[in-house]
Amino acid sequence: MEAQLNKDEINYAWPLKWAAIFISYIFHPILIPFYAIWFLVYVHPSYFSGFSAGHKAQVLFITLLNLVFFPVLSVILLKAVGFIESFFLRKQKDRIIPYMACGIFFFWAYTVFKQQDQYPPIISSFILGIFLASSGGLLANIYFKVSMHAIGMGGLCGLFIIITGSNSMLMTWPLSIVLLLTGSVCTSRLLLSDHTQKEIYTGIFIGLLSQFLAAFVVA
Repeated sequence: MEAQLNKDEINYAWPLKWAAIFISYIFHPILIPFYAIWFLVYVHPSYFSGFSAGHKAQVLFITLLNLVFFPVLSVILLKAVGFIESFFLRKQKDRIIPYMACGIFFFWAYTVFKQQDQYPPIISSFILGIFLASSGGLLANIYFKVSMHAIGMGGLCGLFIIITGSNSMLMTWPLSIVLLLTGSVCTSRLLLSDHTQKEIYTGIFIGLLSQFLAAFVVA
């Protein structure tokens, strides 16, 4: 009977584990900025309403280049030269240089959007929040391995809360979906035993606070 129970537990555990792995990849923190800016460009009714299709695509290209491609490339190069042990950055020491390298790209992207008046302030505010979150993650990493996934989802929640407060769009369903996704992503990290609750909650707090601070600075 005990062997049968253990077998049943394993059968249930594998679907949960694979679901957690899938969610962790789909909502990897490096992809969150792309999802957020895609929402601002194509879903929000007013921020980019006067932009042509080509100009909107250009915004996404700049996002992919500076906030996704260059950070990923930096991690690949760091692994190639032996500065980090794994692409997955499982150890605290592996995260130090990637945090610093990504912070440079994030700040550059913020500068690009900030200096061009045609872009709505929400873009530069969001990207500044990403830079502040990566800086906060670097500082927290001195003491423990804070969850990057939680930082990313906390930042996404912060952005949607800021948009809700602007009264520029009915945000009931988008905010509800983001909160649900945040819970799913953080639960996935716990199921995979990659993080403790402290590391998850700290990550969400860093992401949220960074977006609120950035919105205050840019406003």
